[in-house]
Amino acid sequence: MSGGLRGFLERSRRAGVTIHSLQVNVGGRTVARHELPPFGTGVPHRMYSVSKTITALAVLLLVEEDRLRLDAPIATYFPEMGSVEPWLAETRIDDMLAMTGPHSRTTFDDSGEWLASYFRRPPTHRPGTQFVYDTSASYTLAALVERCAGVPLLEYLRPRLLEPLGIGSSARFLTGPDGFSHGGSGLIAAPDDLLRLGETINGAGRFRGSRILPERVVRRLIERRADPGMQTWGAPFRAGYGRQMWLPRPGAWMMFGLGGQIVYGEPDRSLVAVVTADATSLTGGDQRLVEMLLDALSHDHLDDAASLDVPLSCHDPAHSRTVAGEFVAVSGENAPTRVALSLDADGGELGIGDEPPLQFSTRGPTVVEGALGAGVVTAGWSHPGVLEVRLSAASDDISSVRLRIVATGDGVVTVQSQGSGPEIGAAWTWVGSYRPAGTRPSDSSPWVDSPA
Repeated sequence: MSGGLRGFLERSRRAGVTIHSLQVNVGGRTVARHELPPFGTGVPHRMYSVSKTITALAVLLLVEEDRLRLDAPIATYFPEMGSVEPWLAETRIDDMLAMTGPHSRTTFDDSGEWLASYFRRPPTHRPGTQFVYDTSASYTLAALVERCAGVPLLEYLRPRLLEPLGIGSSARFLTGPDGFSHGGSGLIAAPDDLLRLGETINGAGRFRGSRILPERVVRRLIERRADPGMQTWGAPFRAGYGRQMWLPRPGAWMMFGLGGQIVYGEPDRSLVAVVTADATSLTGGDQRLVEMLLDALSHDHLDDAASLDVPLSCHDPAHSRTVAGEFVAVSGENAPTRVALSLDADGGELGIGDEPPLQFSTRGPTVVEGALGAGVVTAGWSHPGVLEVRLSAASDDISSVRLRIVATGDGVVTVQSQGSGPEIGAAWTWVGSYRPAGTRPSDSSPWVDSPA
């Protein structure tokens, strides 16, 4: 299906984006459902800013229960914060839902007091005047829910939303350093669960004939409340914004999370799409992924995609080298002092320190479990003596690692590691050149040409 879902998967693969799962339903009928082990449509996945919409639903349900008012100033619910700046005192719950609060950026700092930072950071403008994508506003709204409800955010939603949709206990929120659910970025949930939520939003609160959410809650959620046109993100992110919900085109809504986590709906077509992905190694890759998906879904007739393919490195076995042994660093930047290598035309493994070695194959994807969580790794000899390795992993975070291992004729092996992800840490990005342990660089060569 040229240009449709097949085209979407092919374009994302060429861009270096690893799709973890893809689901598309139209009118309750499954058009596409694919998963890449160890990830899956029933496997909980970090959803990042999709969290914001879940937080908004909790706020709007509390409003529906007359336990909150949209026009109430946020500061009145946190009197322990004391006197705040006048524009903060003016900031309403509804301003925060629409991302038109008084701060020019997220207020989190190194103090560990994320909630307090929202009230302590001096405002930069009057609330209600400018769109600013502020994750600290969403975190503060989650704290508001938990203060009013007296229970964690998902516990409040459980009898009202999760249990009626059949969403079990696997859905959870990571918490911030001061103990509140990270309502801006901490949701971990299975794509299947989000597909059911998407169908409920499309149905104005009804799911397969049953009323789940009040219609007014859904209407408020997707009502246009802000103009994000000053953003530098792609066109779908400049079209409109509801209450913690993107409005990427007329009649459509979208939840979007870092790295390519997407829940997209078109009520008029009864279409829901859920994508989980790892676009962390590509600058702006998650925004590009949204544009590619929306283009694919614009086709009138959607047919199933063939399968999910991991971005593969080019592989020519004639380029391979056989390398084996322990190696010590002779130069580098942030590089480990020692590595263990076992390489041939079929792949091999790389060991660093006390961690279990990373295993990979040039014959196809390999499922691994390591320090970054469950993942999938691919490899290929792209040029003479050059092995490219890619890892996409997920646990409570999503991370990518790209490795380039170059075996040259003088016995030196050079390794470059490039780590990508919001919390992966600097230890995964380094470059170093290595010689066989116990030798000087000129003593011997650790590799021989593999047979063509």
